[in-house]
Amino acid sequence: MRTLKLAWVFFRICLMNEAAYRANFFIQVFESALGMVTAIGSVFIVFDQTDQLAGWHRSELISLLGIYFIILGSINLMVAPSLTKFMEDIVEGKLDFTITKPRDSQLLVSIQEFRIWKLLDIVMGLIVLFVGIGERATETNWLDASLFLASLATAGAIIYSFWIILATFAFWFIRVENILQIFWAMYIAGRWPVTIYPAWLKFILTAIVPIAFAVTVPAEAMAGKMETQTLLIAVGLAMALMYGSRKFWKFGIRFYSGASA
Repeated sequence: MRTLKLAWVFFRICLMNEAAYRANFFIQVFESALGMVTAIGSVFIVFDQTDQLAGWHRSELISLLGIYFIILGSINLMVAPSLTKFMEDIVEGKLDFTITKPRDSQLLVSIQEFRIWKLLDIVMGLIVLFVGIGERATETNWLDASLFLASLATAGAIIYSFWIILATFAFWFIRVENILQIFWAMYIAGRWPVTIYPAWLKFILTAIVPIAFAVTVPAEAMAGKMETQTLLIAVGLAMALMYGSRKFWKFGIRFYSGASA
């Protein structure tokens, strides 16, 4: 509960700051709408030529796009801006103000910055998700919905932990932003199910940059395609990454010398 209250404080501060620049709202609406229309348009172009793509029907790919934008919006809402600021604070020697506070340092750096208008991506993603569900020939049952929610929560844990691991490298390397660009380049591939890619790329998107567990697995759950074994692997990976990222963070923070160094 304290964590939620603290996150709400940071959220309100960022909301007041961004409310002063309302033009950003309209810019974000345009960017989000353009990205959404382009992505959906590509799906319709593909299905003008075929009835299915690697076993996926059009409605299922539309739902997958919705999940893609929900995860994208969640990353850009809090995770990316907070951890980007954390990396900047290391370079500028400002991290001292965070680690000396009587709260967990990893928690503080993870919720310190919000990009409020990125909520639009989440909202639009939800709309597209439900449009895809509405197009399905069969109704989504409670089991599929439950598996979807579980896999979506697992996806959030996996992506957050992965970002924490990447950001922690900033304790040793200055230009970690370049590594993050690799993540974004791989994430674009998440607009399509990983099953359509060649084996080498599928391996990268599953075992190295876990985009498959962030987007494809929740989409499989919603479509009733996911096997129980897949969910167990996803949960196991999430737990391993959360534990490993926490240990790696505690190890890395020992190397921070501060502004006085």
